[in-house]
Amino acid sequence: MSAQAFDPSVPRLRREFFDRSVHEVAPDLIGVTLLVDGVGGRIVEVEAYDQEDPASHGFRGMTPRNAVMFGAAGYAYVYRSYGIHWCLNFVCAERGRAEAALIRALEPTHGLDLMRRRRGVDAERSLASGPGKLCQAIGVRREHDGLPLDEPPFELLPRAGTPPIVSGPRIGITRATELSWRYGLERSPYLSRPLRP
Repeated sequence: MSAQAFDPSVPRLRREFFDRSVHEVAPDLIGVTLLVDGVGGRIVEVEAYDQEDPASHGFRGMTPRNAVMFGAAGYAYVYRSYGIHWCLNFVCAERGRAEAALIRALEPTHGLDLMRRRRGVDAERSLASGPGKLCQAIGVRREHDGLPLDEPPFELLPRAGTPPIVSGPRIGITRATELSWRYGLERSPYLSRPLRP
């Protein structure tokens, strides 16, 4: 399927969807379709981060880098990980409380040819199976930081029903590794790493 133009008649998630605890929002994102300029797919893996979490960027307070996390819910928080990869987060909860859901993996459904060119790989499973790969595939960069999630270039299409979801410890961090705040679509081949029921 190729990239599609923004259609204002299609139902999509609004910013109010994110005006809740990240621990409510994160599992509710599994199965939602994320598109950036018409390119993307179904979210199959996310991680939750809240302000009391020592692994969260908001734990030590607001900085120029993480300021979006302390703002209103329903905005994109984009940062560079290890100076290499962009990572996309959705800001949740009330203003001033730094909570965000890291989007870790997608099942590619829209704009696969463009995603393959951006990633330089052919295998569908390798296009967006990790936060850095995902951002490269759908074209997310620093200039997306602070943009509202319910306006172009973003589109978030509601999921159909409640998919089977599994949870487990987050990965790629060194603090609070015992918390089961990583959520994934059960048995999805597109996860960054397997999650067992």
